[in-house]
This record gives sequence, C-alpha cells and structure tokens, in this order.
Amino acid sequence: MPSSAPARTLEVRHLQLARAVFAALAAVMITFSPDHSAAVGLSVFSGFAIATALVLLIAAWLVYPSGRRWPPVVMGVLTLLAGMAGGIVGWRSTTLFFVIVIAWAVATGFFELLSGILGRRSAAMPRSEARDAIVIGAVTILLGIGSLLIPAGYSLDYYLDDAQQWFTLTGIAIGVGVFGGYAAIVAVYLGIAAFSPRPVPAAAVAAPVGAEPVDGDRG
Repeated sequence: MPSSAPARTLEVRHLQLARAVFAALAAVMITFSPDHSAAVGLSVFSGFAIATALVLLIAAWLVYPSGRRWPPVVMGVLTLLAGMAGGIVGWRSTTLFFVIVIAWAVATGFFELLSGILGRRSAAMPRSEARDAIVIGAVTILLGIGSLLIPAGYSLDYYLDDAQQWFTLTGIAIGVGVFGGYAAIVAVYLGIAAFSPRPVPAAAVAAPVGAEPVDGDRG
C-alpha cells in the first residue's frame, strides 16, 4: 500500500550543505583577516551563528518529521541566542568571546552528539546521518574544551628577523584562530557529507509482496 506521507523537497543533505557554506564563510573571513581581536572574532561568530540557527530552525519543519524535530530546534535556539549575544557591539570583549564560544560549543555539541547516539541506537535516523551528528557534535565539544584551555590573558612578544618587527601573540588571537580552524573542519566534513550518496531504503528497492507487475515488465 503506498505511503501517505508527502515527499519532502528538502533533505538532510541540503541542511548539511547550508551549514557547510556558512562555516566555510566564517573560516575564510578569519583566515584572511589580519585582525584576530575579540571584536572581529565575535563579529564573525555572530554572523555564523545567526545564519546557522535560522537554517536549523527552518529545517526542523521542512526537513525532519514531527518526532525528530527537537535536536534542530534546541540547537537552533541555543545558536541564535549565542549569535545575538555576540552581535551586541558594546558587549564585545575577550572574556565575552570565550564565554560565548565555550558555552555554545559545549551545549550544542552535547545535543548534536546525543541526537546522533540516540538516533543510532533506536534506528530513528539513517546510520550515515547519525554518524555525521556524532562526529560534528564531538568536534564542537572539542572546540569548547580547547577554548577553555586557552588562557584569555596570555600575551607573548616575539621578533621576526625577516620582517624586522616585533609581534604579540595573545590568547584572543589563539581563540579566534581555533574557532576558524573548527569552522574549516565543519565546512569540509559537512560538505563531503552533503554530496555523499545516500543508501536506498530497502522498502524502496524491494517490490511489495503480491504486487502486480507493470505492463513493461510482463514477459
């Protein structure tokens, strides 16, 4: 008997591709910016977070069925709040950058990791989708842990003979660079996942029992 569920025009691969694009933009902006200050880091993070949040919240209704909407909704709300907090110009500081990035990374990473583990155990989602959620969730948590280990007040002056100039390596520069590296990893992984072939469900391959062959299949 044919399924009554309507076919969805958007799939998980479209969500992954959109997230990959926004992560790639954040990585490029940080990589090619000579300024890795808190103001620049929070500005890039804010744009990345708000755009990603909107995509997650829209996908909750356009991509996922009713029983699987809680992960993108929770992650979308948390990411939107973090992006909005980082977008307040008067609040931007080194301390705020680390607080927002660490809290966001640990919270959203936990929920994405949890959704992947639960989906894999209960077979509520395809194995490839569950694997991707586990990987991205774990990498996001590692971003939070790595940022937590960076001393915000760190400062090291060093001299480059080739440039004949003194430079200063700061904790915020390291933190912004770590976030840029995270964004690059997410962009590459989700980009590959979005274009990877999906396994065809067994129900779509096997003909239903007792089904009559179409005219073109009759001998």
